[in-house]
Amino acid sequence: MRKGYNNDIPDFFIAGINYRKTDAAIRSQFAINQAQYTTILSIAPSYGIHEVFILSTCNRTEIYGFAENAGQLIQLLCTQTAGGTKTFEKLAYIKKGDEAVSHLFNVGAGLDSQILGDYEIVGQIRQAVQFARQHHFIGARLDRLVSSVLQSSKVIKNQTAISGGTVSVSFAAVQYIKQNVTNYSAKSILLLGIGKIGRNTCKNLVDYLRTTNITLINRSPGKAEELAKELGLHYALPDDLARYIQQSDIIIVATNAVAPTILRSHLENHGNKVIIDLSIPYNVEAEARELPNITLVNVDTLSAIKDNTVKKREAEIPKAKAIIDAYTNEFLQWNEMRKHVPVLKAVKNKLHEINSSERLWEQSANLMPSSYDPQEKIQKVINLMAIKMRRQHQHGCHYIEAINDFMG
Repeated sequence: MRKGYNNDIPDFFIAGINYRKTDAAIRSQFAINQAQYTTILSIAPSYGIHEVFILSTCNRTEIYGFAENAGQLIQLLCTQTAGGTKTFEKLAYIKKGDEAVSHLFNVGAGLDSQILGDYEIVGQIRQAVQFARQHHFIGARLDRLVSSVLQSSKVIKNQTAISGGTVSVSFAAVQYIKQNVTNYSAKSILLLGIGKIGRNTCKNLVDYLRTTNITLINRSPGKAEELAKELGLHYALPDDLARYIQQSDIIIVATNAVAPTILRSHLENHGNKVIIDLSIPYNVEAEARELPNITLVNVDTLSAIKDNTVKKREAEIPKAKAIIDAYTNEFLQWNEMRKHVPVLKAVKNKLHEINSSERLWEQSANLMPSSYDPQEKIQKVINLMAIKMRRQHQHGCHYIEAINDFMG
């Protein structure tokens, strides 16, 4: 395929799907693992793509790159996905040029995350780009853009509170464990119920606690088995519930049973336990709270933490956007100057030619001063020309002016 674009910002595209318009089942059809990523990069040149990276997380799959049109990127991506191009195009958002640049900055800052201010996305961007760089698909512009995005994200994290606290009940449960359980990665965790809240909590446990010491039990064992295989966890049958309650250190309950599933009798004389009940109605017997070895936290406690955090994070958005604007403008100015590099090089070469001719004449006439430094003078002229080109857009005039400055 012919390469009919110039690897400049007007040719920069992002095409993606995320949690806003697609559920987990659809997103899973377009998730990209490392083997698929490798294959995509290996065939990218045959699609006319030479600078590209793919961001694939549980909440989004996005392909960024320089192309003639977004369709090239979508076709390339979908060569390795279970879902087809028609489905992707129907659900996708497509952005181009400055709008695509702005989108990447917002993603990097956590402003486009399902959890506002989610800082985990930064590491995911870094890994995605590093993988593409190792395969020689990150050029100077893309490298500078990603570097600016990561710097912007770092400043936002350090100078605002947009990543502070917790903003979902399932995530709040994980944060509670991190803050209140010592050596949590070594604890055995039982997750009872894997409906929507249970699944989200399970993935947060894996992602944020960096542990797979988790056993899943669900009323429908097949669903527990499927999720356990997907995430590399353990699963058990409902008949084994009492035994796993007794041997677990942390128990998270996310069922929709109408009566308590975990009873006081399950917990007596079986060691210290932290129990987090995410169910409505509550699925842990109220009398369990009376046991000295039990710490019981319910959804109301976690929701209070979440709601307060949401307000604080939303209040920080204007600060984050101001930082993004500053870094975006800085990148676009750098990109604008990069366009002038060929002209500046051409002028510099011309000045060296003129200087060589002048030096031959002046040497023969013994007119050249001993302190004369042509290299220094040429660089000063080029620097002045660059400054003027940044402020104005009259390349031909600056070319002539630079030669006149040198001759003068």
